[in-house]
Amino acid sequence: MVQATMTAEHTYADRAVQAWLMSVAFLVLCMIVVGGATRLTDSGLSITEWKPILGAIPPLTHADWMEALEKYRQIPEYHLVNKGMSLDEFKFIYWWEWGHRFLGRVIGLAFALPLAFFAWRGMLRRGALPKYLGVLALGGVQGAIGWYMVSSGLVDRVDVSHYRLALHLSVAFLILGLLVWLAMDLDAVRSPSCTANLPANAGTIALLIVLIAYAQVALGAFVAGLKAGLAYNTWPLMNGQWIPDDLFAMSPWLVNFVENATTVQFNHRLVAYIVVALGVWHCISILRSGARDAIRTSAILLACGLLAQMTLGIMTLLHAVPIGLGIAHQGFAALLLAIAVRHLWLVRNVTP
Repeated sequence: MVQATMTAEHTYADRAVQAWLMSVAFLVLCMIVVGGATRLTDSGLSITEWKPILGAIPPLTHADWMEALEKYRQIPEYHLVNKGMSLDEFKFIYWWEWGHRFLGRVIGLAFALPLAFFAWRGMLRRGALPKYLGVLALGGVQGAIGWYMVSSGLVDRVDVSHYRLALHLSVAFLILGLLVWLAMDLDAVRSPSCTANLPANAGTIALLIVLIAYAQVALGAFVAGLKAGLAYNTWPLMNGQWIPDDLFAMSPWLVNFVENATTVQFNHRLVAYIVVALGVWHCISILRSGARDAIRTSAILLACGLLAQMTLGIMTLLHAVPIGLGIAHQGFAALLLAIAVRHLWLVRNVTP
């Protein structure tokens, strides 16, 4: 009877912690979406200071707003892109950036405060606290990376460094993936029927899909940072060519992979084909193997998600990256990574 009570309490604690982790993961996904909107509306440089605490308070009076606008008028983006911007126009971009930063603060509190409560009540599994503290620390580092990215556009540029943008987005996706994995670690479901006749290489392929999808996120950030999506708005050819003439127009040739908008877009397309083909093949192999239940459903969901994301990417490209499609493409990428991480966990952790 005592053992049954302890088991019930442990199950309740796991479910509570899992719900918390998934809620924070959802907030991170929202953060990625808002970050995409901030970038696509060219709002990211509207706040020229980093105040981790006082920055949570937006301008409250007309004088405060004029002071914020005056600070914005000191950076190159204002003089070269938004010269003569009205206060109302400035408020539009300011609120996007403020909202992005404020949501980051909310996520920090939504993670730290419940974590302290769960640790105090002894509701965490043995050895779990260091993992959660690691994620919390990574979130703090991500805030600093965000400012590191913004600061690159305040002096000699009219936009942020695409290298720093890629770093910022990659860390956001890493945090999301870690949260999903940690939440799945609390799943009490272990069904032997899930892995009946599962292909021997299923775990390796599932991991490869996650890694390639994650690399694709970084490539997407390079496309966004270099505004490569505004060129070659045709598909499947790039302005009538499978391989554009200017693919290696820069010298030395290696720099094309990180500086040439044509090469960056070409690579983003190529990696998309690779990960979609791998995901579909992985799904077919699992269905043919006789695997059932969670693994089968997860493989189908992953393959369909990859196909949907590629389709969304093509639509975004063909329409020259309108804000709505651009936001959807980035947001669905985050959801897709969560699906891929969950699938990897299922393949590697269900009882054989």
